[in-house]
Amino acid sequence: MPVNMVAAAETFASKTLKRKIKRREKIAHVEDKEIRLSNGSPLTLRLFSEAGAIGIMRPTEAGELQFNPLVRKRTHRMKADSGLYRWYNDFRLPEHLGGGQITVRLHQNDDDRKRKFNRTENVRPIPPADPDSPRLYGRRNDSESLNRALEDTLFLGRAHSLGWRRQQVEMLGYALMVNSLALFLHRARESLSPAA
Repeated sequence: MPVNMVAAAETFASKTLKRKIKRREKIAHVEDKEIRLSNGSPLTLRLFSEAGAIGIMRPTEAGELQFNPLVRKRTHRMKADSGLYRWYNDFRLPEHLGGGQITVRLHQNDDDRKRKFNRTENVRPIPPADPDSPRLYGRRNDSESLNRALEDTLFLGRAHSLGWRRQQVEMLGYALMVNSLALFLHRARESLSPAA
């Protein structure tokens, strides 16, 4: 599951702060959802994305449209008929839209391809504005480092074994080795710290 930022519509350097880059996020129409308001009447809700977040556009007092992100309740997966899993986000609707919940798929489908919309380029399961993002994004460097170390063990970028089952056992063995080594080094540092 990607935990990173989407490409900006435009980036430019700040004149006041050195090395500070400002971003103008792109806004894209994602899809339309049919919902029911609290009085039972149907409404077509137009969903947009900005900086990877899903939300709605609402007019301001000046008459301009402003992006209002929806609150993510959870990210979950469901099994497709093909046996593969697909990821979805559930969002809480604001009270003026009935206060219910809607589910938005995070994967590309034929409808997206027909209208040339790259959903995975514009929508993130956990966008940067999400409260969970800082905690998860902070682990990105560690996971990238571990992936690089694993790739460095592969001769010419090829797996050591044939078949997904053998490769899975190999990956589990590699993970056990890395975790065991980390635990050993941690315990070794703990035994040295009182002497210092």
